[in-house]
Amino acid sequence: MDTKQQSLLRKLPGVDHVLELWDKTKPVEHVPRAVLVQSIRTTLDRLRTRILAGDELLNETMFGDNQLLNLAAQTVNKSMEFNLKRVINATGVVVHTNLGRSLLPESVARNVAEISSRYSNLEFDLEIGARGSRYSSVADILCEISGAEAAMVVNNNAGAVFLSLETLAKGKEVIVSRGELVEIGGSFRIPEVMARSGARLVEVGTTNRTHMSDYEGAIRDETALLLKVHTSNYSMVGFTAEVPLKDLVALGAKYHLPVMKDLGSGSFVDFSKYGLIKEPTVQETVATGADVVTFSGDKMLGGPQAGIIVGRKDALERIKKNPVNRALRIDKMTLAALEATLHLYRDESKAVSAIPTLRMLTLPPKLIANKAKRLRNRLKKQGDDRLEAVIIDASSRVGGGALPLQELPTRCVGVRIKGFSANRIERIMREAAPPIIGRIENDLFVMDMRTVQDEEIAMIASTFKKILPEE
Repeated sequence: MDTKQQSLLRKLPGVDHVLELWDKTKPVEHVPRAVLVQSIRTTLDRLRTRILAGDELLNETMFGDNQLLNLAAQTVNKSMEFNLKRVINATGVVVHTNLGRSLLPESVARNVAEISSRYSNLEFDLEIGARGSRYSSVADILCEISGAEAAMVVNNNAGAVFLSLETLAKGKEVIVSRGELVEIGGSFRIPEVMARSGARLVEVGTTNRTHMSDYEGAIRDETALLLKVHTSNYSMVGFTAEVPLKDLVALGAKYHLPVMKDLGSGSFVDFSKYGLIKEPTVQETVATGADVVTFSGDKMLGGPQAGIIVGRKDALERIKKNPVNRALRIDKMTLAALEATLHLYRDESKAVSAIPTLRMLTLPPKLIANKAKRLRNRLKKQGDDRLEAVIIDASSRVGGGALPLQELPTRCVGVRIKGFSANRIERIMREAAPPIIGRIENDLFVMDMRTVQDEEIAMIASTFKKILPEE
């Protein structure tokens, strides 16, 4: 340790000294004492770490009372903020797992606020005046939209798959194509979930080709279920073959075996009508006669996080009665959000315009270009010669493990600031209020306007107007 470090360490006061200064000036009002003490301790610890690391930017003038109070106030303000906060998604990934996946429609958010802040008939049947089922609020409308005989909801699709397997195949064999043994985000792997459920995996076919004879040849007395899994986050092209679900259902009927389909990111809308790649809808999947169909509520559906199970009544009744179901059940806020979202699907045109996920996926390029022009013009009107804003063509992504080959033509606003690296701009935007999350391309900070909401354009412009003089 050199002389400068020793001198700086001697200048560093104790927690009590800063507390005394704080009590005299109160730079931030109404701070819980425990938060204040911890924030001051954190501030001093950070300074001590910087000194010991030989930070050349530190000098004795930074250890004055006012400077210490300012640093402590910054730490206090940070401590008093919520950790979970709104961000502006300018990445162009519509169903962004790291940024909260799907946005709820405004009408849905209002319904959640109403139900969560008041008492509700969560498990009370208003018609008979007795205890009811929490599934009743969404089961009927799920059956109406999907065409299924029965429906239920759990906390997410991983839970839906686990519960279905644990109910229908615990201690027995489940036949799956090798090409469908997928892993999705968070290391969720079909073979591992199956093992946890107590079912025994029987792999058939090869990675790229599986035939009906592969399934039929693997059926024996220990077989409990035939399972098909949508590959979701990857696609196989070239010399491939798979057994259509309706043919697998016919095979199941021949041997009196239930058939289950995990759709992953299920959808009630045929997106091929809007120029996207064709994906099987929930309705089409149910129509094949599959006994159980599982899918997510917060991906292409555009609702809250949930695992939805639809299918034949006898299979669903068994799943509902599984004691594990209680550990996976959803709360009143999820039910309120899901029911309100499902109501929108009674009119597809209304759903596409009102549900943000569907609206962003089907947004015409002309409207995206208009948003890009609005943001570029706002940035140029700020009159700062250091800032350059350009419109560039690019591609957005669906995200959420859905439609991995789909590229969505989009318009982005790329920003370059003289004297700033793209990495520095990205960091400043990420630390803004609200944080603006974009991407870096060709030494530009790029904001994809497909996922930027209309009211956020002014917020982005305001952020640049604020940070440029500061920087």
